[in-house]
Amino acid sequence: MSVIGWIILGLIAGFIGSKIVNKSGAGMLMDIVLGVVGAIVGGVIFSFFGASGVTGLNIYSLVVAVIGAVIVLWLYHAVSGRRSI
Repeated sequence: MSVIGWIILGLIAGFIGSKIVNKSGAGMLMDIVLGVVGAIVGGVIFSFFGASGVTGLNIYSLVVAVIGAVIVLWLYHAVSGRRSI
């Protein structure tokens, strides 16, 4: 997948994940970064359990990326001390 594809997927996954975790975004740049990291984490987790990870810019990859983004955002808030309200 291209860099632009990762950024688009990361932005969408980060936005959705931040709405799930804390109801407000962490800022566009942080949403993109945590979304891309979440896509990677989600891909690794899904691959570990035998499923395919991020396969491109599609709905399945978005679900994998959002799950990873929720995990990354939860860890980010746990480490940074921010409360998820």
